[in-house]
Amino acid sequence: MPGFGAFAGLKEKAMTALASTTGAGGTRQQGYEELELPQKGGLGGGEWAETSLQEKSFGGGTPESLPEIERPKLRHIDKYVRAEFPCLSKRYTVAVLTCVGFMISFGMRCNMAMAKLQFAKVFANDSAEPMDHGLGVLNNATPSAHLPTGHDLPHRQWSVATESMVDSSFFWGYLVTQVPGGFLASKYPATRIFGLAIVTSSVLNLLVPGATEIHPSAVILVRICQGLVEGFTYPACHGIWRYWAPPLERSRLATLAFCGSYAGIVIGMPLCGLLTSVISWRASFYTYGFLGMIWFATWMWMAFERPSKHPFISLTELKYIEESLGKQTQVAMPTIATTPWSSFLTSMPVYAIIVANFCRSWNFYMLVLFQASFLMERFHLEIAETGFLGSLPHLVMTIIVPSGGHLADTLRKRKILSTTMVRKLFNCGGFGMEALFFLVVAYTTTAKGATWALTFGVAFSGFAISGFNVNHLDIAPRYASILMGMSNGIGTIAGLLVPIVIDNITSDRKPESWTPVFISAACVHFFGVIFYGLFASGELQSWAEPPPEEGMAAGGKPWDPMEGAAPPPRPALPPPSYSQAMAPADSSQPLSQSTNPFAYGAVNQAAVTNPFNAAWDAAPEEGYTNMVGAPQGVQPQPTDSYMHGSVQDRAY
Repeated sequence: MPGFGAFAGLKEKAMTALASTTGAGGTRQQGYEELELPQKGGLGGGEWAETSLQEKSFGGGTPESLPEIERPKLRHIDKYVRAEFPCLSKRYTVAVLTCVGFMISFGMRCNMAMAKLQFAKVFANDSAEPMDHGLGVLNNATPSAHLPTGHDLPHRQWSVATESMVDSSFFWGYLVTQVPGGFLASKYPATRIFGLAIVTSSVLNLLVPGATEIHPSAVILVRICQGLVEGFTYPACHGIWRYWAPPLERSRLATLAFCGSYAGIVIGMPLCGLLTSVISWRASFYTYGFLGMIWFATWMWMAFERPSKHPFISLTELKYIEESLGKQTQVAMPTIATTPWSSFLTSMPVYAIIVANFCRSWNFYMLVLFQASFLMERFHLEIAETGFLGSLPHLVMTIIVPSGGHLADTLRKRKILSTTMVRKLFNCGGFGMEALFFLVVAYTTTAKGATWALTFGVAFSGFAISGFNVNHLDIAPRYASILMGMSNGIGTIAGLLVPIVIDNITSDRKPESWTPVFISAACVHFFGVIFYGLFASGELQSWAEPPPEEGMAAGGKPWDPMEGAAPPPRPALPPPSYSQAMAPADSSQPLSQSTNPFAYGAVNQAAVTNPFNAAWDAAPEEGYTNMVGAPQGVQPQPTDSYMHGSVQDRAY
């Protein structure tokens, strides 16, 4: 019956659709959606929500506009818990996790600074002999006095030279792995490199208290190893944004991730000061070591190398990211041989980034390593007080950095200012204002005035992160991780010099000895303002585009976005001549070899001369088989007299 036939057809279509969502083993794959519609209400519907306005502008959100994609295979944990944060798009999930990773990394750098204050406080109350100014075994001073909490200090007094070497030893290793980190981030998944760097440094942080009990040289060795692994973090971060950051969101995503370094100081200073005062100087080392391992487990679960490898990313977000990036992720990655080193060394915009990085690193590491000592020696504050007051400037900066990135992208997107002007305005303005407030700090006489001046100065410097720190992605996105390694490596030299210079300037521990420290810091920033303002650029450099022979896929041919699509339409064929079309059949030849190309039917395969075949054979090859113009069989002419003979021939 027709009704039952229609019902059977519907049933067959339903079974086909069900089979398409079933795996090879017959088990339905859980956790995938054929189309994820935009989610509403995520963080107020802002840029961090599942679907942003930029994504909608790419036409996403309808089944007709979103192509079918092959989803990556689900891991075992994905079948039970989805690798995502509610109300956060996947690219902002990566940014938030990267931010937390930097918070742990820079929080660990506060551990030794607070421990040194406790060491100095205890030995100041001891009747110790004069300090040994060498790196060898420290003098045979009397055992340390008991701390207020009843814990013993497990080492003897350090000299100024030893403290300088312990502080700078981290940067010895940090300097070595900057440029190699850029190449590793280009060759291997940047997410894996970033995660392994943080967790390895966390494990090494657990070894610092034991090394302190053994010998200062053991502490220096552990901190060199920490610097070696953490040198991969910044280049790897730029490698992550190569695949995850749409061009008009580079500033906000990068600054959101980088603000973790300042948020780490905000949390690290008061937390380490509190743990040191209440529990023990060892407590902060163990706390951050275990936090790093917990973060690594979360990172490996939720962070993926690129959007196409994320099993739960919405098709709308995936299409927006990949179409906005275009072909730049399809280009072969640079190697040591193909990297334009000579262009790097002759490009003034590259030098502008390097100089700005050095200037920023000088003042940043000065505050991280010596801000607590400044507040304690200049204004005689307690350890816990120095931690909380010292974190206030970095707290404000943590808010300014992502806000500045959003403002920078808004100015570029609305074409209010060019990219070059945005980078110069934010970088020079941030550096210049911080330098002015450093001059105020140099001559202030109250702890309150110094804290406010530091707060405003560091806050303004947060805008500079939207200048030089993301400028690599503007001038050479293909080489961004390598350029970040170069500039950050030169900036690391500031980390090597700052402890030596400041320890020698303040070796007498007098309050007035800190005045030249902040005057020199202001001069460093003023130099950065002048150099970056003259030579910086936000435009793609000519040497940043790969040569044609490099921009090829693995198979040795240029990347074709239409590869695998339907073949091109067939070229039009010329019509046969009138004489060919009207030629009668040749009765002298066998019927199976008739030359009439318009004999109809196809019973026996015959070798015919078809004008369509001749025209088609003369057409250029298109790489596919001609199924229409191929020779066809011809039906023989009728011979029965009953139907086709004359009246006389017909027999009734």
